[in-house]
Amino acid sequence: MVINTNIAALDAANDLDQSNNALNASLARLSTGSQLVNASDNPAGLAESISLNAQIGQTNAANNNIGNATSFLQTQDGYLQQVGTALDQMASLAVQAQDGTISSSQLADYGTEFAALGAYITDVASKTFNGVSLFGGAGISVTTDGSGDSITLQTVNLGNGTAYDTAANASVTTSATAALAAVTAAIAQLGTDRAGVGADEERLQYTSSALSVLATNLTSANSQISDVDVATESTSFAKYQILVQSGTAMLAQANQDPQNVLKLIQNL
Repeated sequence: MVINTNIAALDAANDLDQSNNALNASLARLSTGSQLVNASDNPAGLAESISLNAQIGQTNAANNNIGNATSFLQTQDGYLQQVGTALDQMASLAVQAQDGTISSSQLADYGTEFAALGAYITDVASKTFNGVSLFGGAGISVTTDGSGDSITLQTVNLGNGTAYDTAANASVTTSATAALAAVTAAIAQLGTDRAGVGADEERLQYTSSALSVLATNLTSANSQISDVDVATESTSFAKYQILVQSGTAMLAQANQDPQNVLKLIQNL
């Protein structure tokens, strides 16, 4: 029996310290809902979780890009629908202007309306979406993932020198036949352009759906690493509570051992 060194108390204190640290770690996991409160909890898992979080962020950002591109295409197609309505009316005017029974003043009226509709199409050619030209004829690239893969949207050009430039191509007041041919060519080009816009929009919708599924799967994988299982952790928490309480009691008991030496000395 010794007085200066109480080995039993030291062992009990060490065990109590370990149990108390485990209890605090379990409490932190339960309070945060995360298994990765500190980097030391699971270094390899933390590294993988960081990578997964980055992929999730990039995937969501790419999906936002696709959402903006879809809005761009929808705006573009909305204008093209109105252009189609204008072209249909221009075609009707070109046919009516070929009626030999109309007067020159009536033909001039047809020409005025025809020119006004042509000016409307010319004006639409300058429209923009968020500062980006809708009909400038330049291909727009949309990034679709974190690796830099992209989709280039088909171009639509309503500017000068295109099939839509009916004001320069023909006028019903000078040649109704030529005007009708020009409008017919513009309508054919409109069909091609709207089909291209629709195909791009459909492709973006499929890509967006795939990215949504990918983001969900990445989030699920990250959850397996970082999220705490509350039922399991609650059981561990209760265990560590009991260990701390029993360790505290045993340390108090170990600290009483030197008192036995005192009793022995008192009996001398």
